[in-house]
Amino acid sequence: MTSTPDLSLESALWQTCKHIAGLDEAGRGALAGPVCVGAVILPNNPHLTLTLSGVRDSKQLTPRRRSELAPQIKEAVRSWGVGFASADEIDSLGIVPATRLAAGRALEMLHCFPDFLLTDFRLELPELDIPQTALVKGDQRSLSIAAASILAKTARDEFMCGLDAKFPAYNFPRHKGYGTLFHREMIAELGHSPIHRKTFKIKKSGRL
Repeated sequence: MTSTPDLSLESALWQTCKHIAGLDEAGRGALAGPVCVGAVILPNNPHLTLTLSGVRDSKQLTPRRRSELAPQIKEAVRSWGVGFASADEIDSLGIVPATRLAAGRALEMLHCFPDFLLTDFRLELPELDIPQTALVKGDQRSLSIAAASILAKTARDEFMCGLDAKFPAYNFPRHKGYGTLFHREMIAELGHSPIHRKTFKIKKSGRL
């Protein structure tokens, strides 16, 4: 049974911090397309748990439900941003530095500078001089991180669907660049497109 994200962590931090940013990524393990990071700063409002009651870890929601929640999140938050790092940047830098690059770009879009970061596990940002905590299953515990996960996922899905006109044979709207059997078969048949990650090795299991 999965837990419902709430404001417990944020409420404790609000005692000393004004702007707490939650961050999460989408597309880290895909074979094609960018990695995307969402950043969200919630207002200090205990009623947000009701306003955003449907917000969960994006992986627990259908694409339709995520698309419904994304505008609600943008309306309710104090500030939000979404940052991308391209497949070329992933290949040249590596997935971890590229994800951190996308996170930095998301933070640059925020209208107010955060004084604390709550990130999902594996999204540590040691190069930033901002106090932060990386949480295991953070998108199931923190409403800020869960909201960020939905914005990252919907933004990346929209980007991948937009590639269909340019690369129709790969059918990116179907798998969003992840290593499904169909996608791996298309890579084997057609080779890599310009938006594939050339450094990601494809195993028979489909896992990196």
